[in-house]
Amino acid sequence: MKKALIISGGWIGHDPEGVADVFEKILRGEGFEVDRATDLAVYESDLSGYDLLVPNWTMGELSGDAIANINRAVASGVGLAGCHAGLCDAFRQSDLWQFITGAQFVAHPGGGQTTYTVCMRPDCPDPLTDGIGDFEVTSEQYYLHVDPAVRVLATTRAPMADGPFAPNGEVLMPVVYTKRWGEGRVFYCSLGHNREFFEKYPQACELMRRGFLYAAR
Repeated sequence: MKKALIISGGWIGHDPEGVADVFEKILRGEGFEVDRATDLAVYESDLSGYDLLVPNWTMGELSGDAIANINRAVASGVGLAGCHAGLCDAFRQSDLWQFITGAQFVAHPGGGQTTYTVCMRPDCPDPLTDGIGDFEVTSEQYYLHVDPAVRVLATTRAPMADGPFAPNGEVLMPVVYTKRWGEGRVFYCSLGHNREFFEKYPQACELMRRGFLYAAR
């Protein structure tokens, strides 16, 4: 049986425990044994017994020992998968965390009621997105600074709002991507503001289900 660790906390506005409940249900449905933690000190313990790490922590700060331990675990083959701020607006002070995860949130122009389309890349067919199709959501639209090494599987046109960034025009912004880190696999989806989002958009649940299975050792 594969084993996953969900670590949830940080800014309460992202409903960390509600999202963790969604993730736990998905993982148990796929036969995973699931541990949950709400203390970042868990990253300082031995992670080698896990097949998958699921960080779900907005902002926060990691100790040097914790990020070194995560680095070793993922590089050795432990998978890393997450969504929204839980993976890519976490631990902003850690360059290594951003290097491992592949992106950093910088803004969501337009706020939480932005309507936009998530587009699967037709030129990059992949089992992670096969059959899901494009879909429209109303939520935060993440503007990311992205590692050029990631393999982008779904995108959106951004930003869908006015502001000092507007003269640059729209850009194609990654929504779903994968990355390798040593022997480990990384999966990220920028969707997933809270539990309600996953209840409203089953496509997001399916993307996470496939992402967990992809990343797990």
